Amino acid sequence: MSEVREVISSGNDLAARAAVDAGCKFFAGYPLTPSSEVMHTVSDLLPAIGGTAIQMEDEIAGVAAAIGAGMSGVRSLTATSGPGMSLKAENLGLAQMAEVPVVVVNVMRGGPSTGLPTRVAQGDVAQAKNPSHGDYKSITLCAGTLAECYTETVRAFNLADRFMQPVIVLLDETLGHMHGKAMLPTVEDVKAGIVPRKTFDGPAEEYKPYGVAQDEPAVLNPMFTGYRYNFTGLHHDADGFPTEEIETCRKLIDRLFAKVDEHKDEIELNEEYMLDDADILIIGYGSASLAIKEAVNELRAAGIKAGLFRPITLWPSPEERLYELGQKFDKVLSVELNQGQYLEEIQRCMGRRDIQKLVKTNGRPFSPSDIIEKVKEVF
Repeated sequence: MSEVREVISSGNDLAARAAVDAGCKFFAGYPLTPSSEVMHTVSDLLPAIGGTAIQMEDEIAGVAAAIGAGMSGVRSLTATSGPGMSLKAENLGLAQMAEVPVVVVNVMRGGPSTGLPTRVAQGDVAQAKNPSHGDYKSITLCAGTLAECYTETVRAFNLADRFMQPVIVLLDETLGHMHGKAMLPTVEDVKAGIVPRKTFDGPAEEYKPYGVAQDEPAVLNPMFTGYRYNFTGLHHDADGFPTEEIETCRKLIDRLFAKVDEHKDEIELNEEYMLDDADILIIGYGSASLAIKEAVNELRAAGIKAGLFRPITLWPSPEERLYELGQKFDKVLSVELNQGQYLEEIQRCMGRRDIQKLVKTNGRPFSPSDIIEKVKEVF
């Protein structure tokens, strides 16, 4: 069994420390409540190990610089909150099309627009599925504990390099600013688990960065290593140069889907809490799941058998497991700090429209009593 270390910290601080431990050497971003502490911490840590942290002039420049670092072969990070994700959207589309790895930590707050900058929400879940226009498959992870603010950020860097695309890590204001104890893997274990991105080491004339199998990501050698190819946001051929050839364009977009869809087993991660003998299924994620667990414990103490299903990988969704749970449970409650953004995905996966929901959008977190009262009301 791997060793663990006990730390007392905040979620934002842990996400920054995870990035550095996972081999991140570059950060570019812009301060935005409630994510700013990610930048504060990483700005202290990176220079000490020979890395670079830059406060850019705005959110657009922050993600553009981080993508540029990813092009050079460096593990890179940017962090923001909802309005910043909106500004980063176009460049995230470039990273999807050019297949450039970058990690984006989004500490969710109330919205839309300026919303509730200092309050909690989970309103960026739908946006995280398709933050930019066009056809591609997002990979989005969602921390539900302080420890996961660290471990999911580490996992994001490995997934970004494995699938050669942006990976979003969702925190929220509650988790980002929560201060408490977390049990983490050792730095040695984290470093031992780093999976470097694939590179090509054959003759330069044989190098085709986008000429890969239909279920695999591009193989992009870092810049300045003797291999020439082109980055573009346009549809492109095996060398990365723009094309409108019909089959090449079709296969490119099909591959952006297939490289994720055909390897979901490497991406999907869920938690199931007291589901084995449950009569009532409660689905929630992020900080809301902390209240759900307390509610499950109290409901069971009162003789009501409830259980929790928590998707940690939100996108691609755990559609097969959600379908199975939809067949098993008649009583299903979805709990979200939005108007039901993930509920629509749950309904799609289960093939049902009779799922109960508990939502909150006033910037305040759920209490266990909120969930207990709803369960007793609808079931």
